[in-house]
Amino acid sequence: MAIEQIQKEKKNEEANYSLKDYMRVIVPSLVGIFLFMVPLAYNGQITIPVAYMAKLVEGMLYEFLPAIMTGILFLVAVMTTLVTKFEPKGLLNKPFLRALFYVQPVWLYVRIMGLIFAVMTLFRLGPEWVWSEYTGGLLLYELIPILFSVFLFAGLFLPLLLNFGLLEFFGILLNKIMRPLFTLPGRSSIDCLASWMGDGTIGVLLTNKQYEEGYYTKREAAVIGTTFSVVSITFSIVILAYMELEHLFIPYYFTIALAGFVAAVICPRIPPLSRKADVYIVDNKQRVNESELEGVSLFKFGMEKALQRAKLNEGFLSTAKSGLKNVVDMWFAVIPVVMALGTVALIVAEHTPFFEILGMPFIPLLNLLQVPEAAEAAQTMVIGFADMFLPAVIGSGIENEFTRFVIACVSVTQLIYMSEVGGLLLASKLPVKFTDLVIIFIERTLITLPIIVLMAHLIF
Repeated sequence: MAIEQIQKEKKNEEANYSLKDYMRVIVPSLVGIFLFMVPLAYNGQITIPVAYMAKLVEGMLYEFLPAIMTGILFLVAVMTTLVTKFEPKGLLNKPFLRALFYVQPVWLYVRIMGLIFAVMTLFRLGPEWVWSEYTGGLLLYELIPILFSVFLFAGLFLPLLLNFGLLEFFGILLNKIMRPLFTLPGRSSIDCLASWMGDGTIGVLLTNKQYEEGYYTKREAAVIGTTFSVVSITFSIVILAYMELEHLFIPYYFTIALAGFVAAVICPRIPPLSRKADVYIVDNKQRVNESELEGVSLFKFGMEKALQRAKLNEGFLSTAKSGLKNVVDMWFAVIPVVMALGTVALIVAEHTPFFEILGMPFIPLLNLLQVPEAAEAAQTMVIGFADMFLPAVIGSGIENEFTRFVIACVSVTQLIYMSEVGGLLLASKLPVKFTDLVIIFIERTLITLPIIVLMAHLIF
């Protein structure tokens, strides 16, 4: 009798949804999909609307962005010092300002270091190895302007993906695929798509937001952030062009998709990711218990959850405010960490034999796999940890096309780059430590390398 009553109430609830309720889910979600996931051809390149808008803003402000970002880093360092050291009640009582500026001492020092590196680079102060075009200059003049503009539009429009039921709908629809394959809830598929079509940074931001809202456990968030924040199609094409392998795009992309898939199946099942706690940091009543999916129409149930999520929105102004908060949070919390840690990593890569020494164990492995010019290729296997583009920069001088193909594929499937995604992961609330990133980077390299070399032997 009780079950019949529940079913009756459920039917009444379904009947109460109007066309307006459905449009509240469909219209913003379609706009979000278009902005983040629909590839467009522009000037002979494949891009997505969010990245295209970011490029426009970056182009308009390019000359001023290094100075603007140094100003933002100055504001962040001063405010973080003030709030963390002196704890003024007026600021601590405002949750958003507290979350922005009240940090652990280590992150305060990282933010100050980011400012120091930015000032040295902008004004060319101190030793050249800090501010050269291959170290601090690469970050302040090349990467950070991109992050500024990508964060601006990704942050503003992120609520379209998060707040109107799209994740609830696909989360329930794809749960039976994502859970057995990748040990993840279905909604993580959207994080992966956003990264794949847009940028790995967008995937990290999307994952971090959902983790903070209690949709992912610590383990799930760590897995998604390090496994599903994949390199975009756009960047993959850039790497291929730099290595002069454009004619191999189809076999190249198939190879990185296959190697990435295998790594995504294996990495969540081995330490350090498998040892992360399966606990949520906050309770969330909107989160779906997977026992609820038994014996129901997944499409209907997914749409119902999407309608419930969309109804929680308080209108355009609330959505816009949420988007602006995202933008400020990304600019203030993430960019100082990228500037600080990225500069250190690039200095080590450029001015010490550290990565050459680390690459030496790969020489016998590459010889065993019959990769030509193994000694030259070995350091590219580890130098990508500093910056995603460095393997291509070093590997482009290698004459053998087979070896360049292997380097191009490995550099894209490693995913953990301290100058971008690695820095973002450490700056976010996601439960990953620096040592985790080192281990995952090595694991991904060792898992994907044999698959990529096997494919290269079949192609060449």
